[in-house]
Amino acid sequence: MTAALYTSGAGLSTLLFEKAMYGGQLISTSEVENYPGVGRITGYELAQRMYGQLECAGVGIAYDEVLSILRDGNVFRVRCHTGEYLTRSVIIANGASRRLLGCEGEGRFTGRGVSYCAVCDGNFFKGRTVCVVGGGNSALEEAVYLSGICSRVYLIHRRGSFSGEERYVRAVTAADNIDILFHHTVSRVGGDDRVRFAKIKSAVTGEVTTLEVSAVFVAVGCVPSNCRFSDTVSLSESGYILAGEDCRTAVPGIFAAGDTREKHVRQIVTATADGGSAALAAVEYVRSQRDA
Repeated sequence: MTAALYTSGAGLSTLLFEKAMYGGQLISTSEVENYPGVGRITGYELAQRMYGQLECAGVGIAYDEVLSILRDGNVFRVRCHTGEYLTRSVIIANGASRRLLGCEGEGRFTGRGVSYCAVCDGNFFKGRTVCVVGGGNSALEEAVYLSGICSRVYLIHRRGSFSGEERYVRAVTAADNIDILFHHTVSRVGGDDRVRFAKIKSAVTGEVTTLEVSAVFVAVGCVPSNCRFSDTVSLSESGYILAGEDCRTAVPGIFAAGDTREKHVRQIVTATADGGSAALAAVEYVRSQRDA
């Protein structure tokens, strides 16, 4: 959305493709308090504000999924479900998606107690016992959020310490109804028509314990979805697009911004910064092509 604002502001005809809900992972963030100039706000509200800016700027939005990008002379062919679009430059900013646990029962109970968004689904389990799996910022934040809704929250992490920010760690440890289970993994999710239990395995003793829970919230990181672009741009071993801090890929005219590119820090503020950088680079490229 930031990239679209900048390219549109520079006078370029801009079309933003979005396959689902605008905002990506931002809309599933319960609380944002470190975005400069905004103060405390929900991710959904921040995404709405950004979307409102797009509308005011006259940015075109196509609710479709990009399937491939191919160079055709001095233009690119962007193929979607509903058709094909020609453009002089492309900014890939498709983010990343939540990583799956890969345990028995996860697929069967997805949408029936297995969730990847506490903000979206937490209210369905008000007053019940649930568990959160993960040890990064997302897992800690979701555990704290759920502790205000649910009677009890098990926080399950495969390692012996959290990788999230200290402020989130303090919030988790301060909550009376969050039980932290280090060195454990979820081996199975089970139940009848809905989740009724989760089996967890100790990495230290190998002992398997059954937790009676109504939901399992998965927050074990993200994975990129860039296979569709592998014939066009170079990807890292982890599947992220190789692009520098200027967001330029090895292909002139194609830029990568945000969580989709190989980088060390993945935050809202770095995503918006990438959007601005990629847009300005794209504007420079398009103008150079016009002058050539």
